[in-house]
Amino acid sequence: MLGILLGQSPRETEEKKERKFSFRKRKEKLEKRSSTKEVLAATCIQVTEVKPETLNPVWNEHFVFDIDDVHGDLLHMDIWDHDDDVSVAEACKKLNEVSGLRGMGRYFKQIAKSVRSNGTSSSGSSEDNVDDFLGCINIPLNEIPVMGYDKWFKLEPRSSASKVQGECHLILRLFTTQRDTTLSKRESKEVIHKKMLSQILEYEHAHIQKEPYNWNGQVSPPAWTVLSHHAVQTDLSPLQQAIIRWQCYSSHHRSQRMCYTLLLRLLRTIDAEWDPQAMQGDLERQLSDSFRLYTDHCLCLMKRMRQVFPCASPAAVTRCELMLRGVGHMQTMPAFKTVCPLRNELHLEIATVVKKGTVEWYESTISQFKPEEGALEEQLRRLVQVVDAVCADVQRGQNIYNKLFYSAVKVDFFSIAYRQLEKLVADDVSVAMEKVCGTLEQESSRLTQTMGETLLELYMSLKILKRFREFLPLRDAKMMALTGYHNWFKTSIHKWLQIVHDKACDRIRRAVDMDQLEPVQQAKHSSSAVDVTACFSQVREFWKQMSWPDSAGAFIFVTRLTDNFCSEAVCYSEMIKRKIERSQQGRDIKSLTVQLCIALNNTEHVRVFLGHLPRDLDWQGVEQAMEESCGAEGKEQVNKALNGQLYNVDADLQREAKRLITHLTNKMFSELKRYLQHISLSPDSINNDDAVSPLMKYLRDTLVILSESLVKENLARVLLGMWELLLRMILDTVAENMGVQVEFYNRFQYTVEALVQFFYADGEGLAIEDLKNHVDYKALDEELRLNKCSSFELIEQYFLEKISQQRTLKHTRFGRVSVKCYYDASEQRLTVEILHAADLIALDANGLSDPFVIVELCPHHLFPMAKSQRTQVKLKTLHPVFDELFYFHVSPEQYRHRFACLTFTVMDYDWLSTNDFAGEALAPLSDFCWPGRPNASAAGKTIQPTILHLARSKPSEKPIMRILDARTGDGEAQEFVRKLKEIEKSMEEE
Repeated sequence: MLGILLGQSPRETEEKKERKFSFRKRKEKLEKRSSTKEVLAATCIQVTEVKPETLNPVWNEHFVFDIDDVHGDLLHMDIWDHDDDVSVAEACKKLNEVSGLRGMGRYFKQIAKSVRSNGTSSSGSSEDNVDDFLGCINIPLNEIPVMGYDKWFKLEPRSSASKVQGECHLILRLFTTQRDTTLSKRESKEVIHKKMLSQILEYEHAHIQKEPYNWNGQVSPPAWTVLSHHAVQTDLSPLQQAIIRWQCYSSHHRSQRMCYTLLLRLLRTIDAEWDPQAMQGDLERQLSDSFRLYTDHCLCLMKRMRQVFPCASPAAVTRCELMLRGVGHMQTMPAFKTVCPLRNELHLEIATVVKKGTVEWYESTISQFKPEEGALEEQLRRLVQVVDAVCADVQRGQNIYNKLFYSAVKVDFFSIAYRQLEKLVADDVSVAMEKVCGTLEQESSRLTQTMGETLLELYMSLKILKRFREFLPLRDAKMMALTGYHNWFKTSIHKWLQIVHDKACDRIRRAVDMDQLEPVQQAKHSSSAVDVTACFSQVREFWKQMSWPDSAGAFIFVTRLTDNFCSEAVCYSEMIKRKIERSQQGRDIKSLTVQLCIALNNTEHVRVFLGHLPRDLDWQGVEQAMEESCGAEGKEQVNKALNGQLYNVDADLQREAKRLITHLTNKMFSELKRYLQHISLSPDSINNDDAVSPLMKYLRDTLVILSESLVKENLARVLLGMWELLLRMILDTVAENMGVQVEFYNRFQYTVEALVQFFYADGEGLAIEDLKNHVDYKALDEELRLNKCSSFELIEQYFLEKISQQRTLKHTRFGRVSVKCYYDASEQRLTVEILHAADLIALDANGLSDPFVIVELCPHHLFPMAKSQRTQVKLKTLHPVFDELFYFHVSPEQYRHRFACLTFTVMDYDWLSTNDFAGEALAPLSDFCWPGRPNASAAGKTIQPTILHLARSKPSEKPIMRILDARTGDGEAQEFVRKLKEIEKSMEEE
């Protein structure tokens, strides 16, 4: 309950010290009034609503009092606890019914009851339904400042016996009702208030010391007091005040930059106070104009937003967001829809402005870089700068502007700007590339490295720009201007690849020249290998970055790149080999070995890099693309072309590595030969270990150097090369010492076994299969085994081999012989029936022959008593029929040997010279004589004939012949060789 106390005399002030004021006028004052109602009018006391059941009431109520004496009057406020039956609040509401002093007495009596009840102890008053006094506040009006009060006031008791607590928040303003009305007669109250606010804004904004460009619109307290007084005096409604503030602030914003948060808050205030019924005439028109002017100004800022709100400034981006939020909020306001009915598609206006602003920005970028000036190469360089600037702008649009526009005004800034910029860039670049292609197609024109690099930069920039289309909606990503941009660069890319190849060759050549053939850091290859693979890596990364979209074009370029890599790698391996050959003069074996090892590692390092080309150049992707466009034939074409290139270069590099290994092992030749001679010349009294130990020590020392200098793959290759060299050298040593003592061959057999263990190295070296399956190892092993055999054993081995060959013969051009052989075990007699021969070779001038057959048991040392037998000569025929029987005595001890056999030698009889050899065939006795064989029974005569195909092989080609021939002191061996040589001589004379 609030009221105004009239001014008091000094004596009354002293009395007040004894008792606090209640709403009870002094008797003397009342007597001076004509009536009680005149003394205490109803307007002097105001009552708030009752807030039930709370200790922290919130009223938010507004009261106006007329003041008689601002210097002496006080504002008095009582706070009561409301009771339902009888209350002070009800009494105050009936204040107009008070008449005379008796009625007033009853009124104050009700108040006094509550005071007394509150002043006494809570000992249980019988008056339960009377309001309880909670406290009061007295505020002298002359103490209220110009800007008023906005503070908490502590509640006071009415007497010393009262007990109160708490505070009350009051907002107090003093207004005058007497003013000069001259201006108000000429202008409306709204116009006057607007002019006042505009003047205040100009003054306040000009005197802001800190960040005037980000002013939040707050004015000084005196200025706000003036505005508040005027609004109250002229009875401006909250909506009118909100509209006037919006008009002034939005107008001020067009000339002086200020905080958009304030403008957004003002819009929300209009939205909150909006009442369509209150809008009339000028006010509606003024609000419409303010909306229109503000919207047009914001559209102008959006058009120049890249300059006004640069992304590099977080504060500017925040201002842009707030501006857009304001515009977005405005277009949803009922007030905006009411006063601006024709601007219901503001988002379309924003999209148009964004498009125009993008075009203007691009034109200013073109004006800045001037890509049409200068020579063609300079034009391209400037065009790259333009495209890079566009990419940067699109990136900013995607990351920053698009989020702001879409969230605030539902406009897809990125799609609008990107589509516009992509078309503009495509138009300018296509014109420039037409000039480039026309120039490059001329025969005299050559692509310079600088222009090639510029074209590559332009391609990469366009690729980056095109990649942004991934963020467009699907409906906007079709048929874009840059769809086939890569086709503009086909001619230049081909020429650029040639430049890259030439530069790579020059770089490789310089790398080899500067290479000291010393390992780099922890690796075992030298600097040139690093340079070569680094060069390849750069080209590989260049291709990856290009990511050529056309499958057919990608296949052509990948084939070209692979071919370049292969030729450059082979060129490098040849250069490094020539460098080794030039630098070997005057070097010791060890340093030369280390350099050869490094050269091998260099070649292997490059070869391994090339092995990753299918993955690095995405051959599988090219295959799939070609298969999709050309079917299975396209895939097969890619597979053959690319894998063929890789296979060829791998073979070339392996061949170059083989040459280096041969060069390396040849450097060991003299040392190895010396140690092998030591083995061959060591007397029999020296044991094998002592004879072989110098060779093994040399090999161990060499292996230490090789292990330290070679990578694992090359170490295996070099060890294999050494193994092959040792095998050949031992073979040569054995061949030079034919016919010597068996101990010689035993020693070298021991040497070979020791070498096998050395190179096997308990599984750490070469595989035992690789060692023993080597063709030279098999030949050496056979050579040593044969040389350790006696002459008889060699002859037996000879016939075993002949028998084995006979079993494999099918049809030969030398004809065949048909025989029957059967054995009578009781008489130990072998019967041989030579039936006929067919398809013999013609050995006479008439095209025929005079054949006969010699049959004998072999070898002779097994059948010393057996004589050879022969058929009759059949003249002038190639199909003789003999039908002759021959008998041989064969014991079980003789036919049990696997090498025991019958030989059928067909000869051509000559009257004047030696007979000619027509062919021979062998039949092992085990086929006829062994018990259980059909031929070894009484029924043997009835069996089918055996057809033996004839052969004509030169005996001297067999190792056994060479070994037997070298045994000059062995008569049996010499006799055997002599007979075979006669046959061979007969064949040569033919």
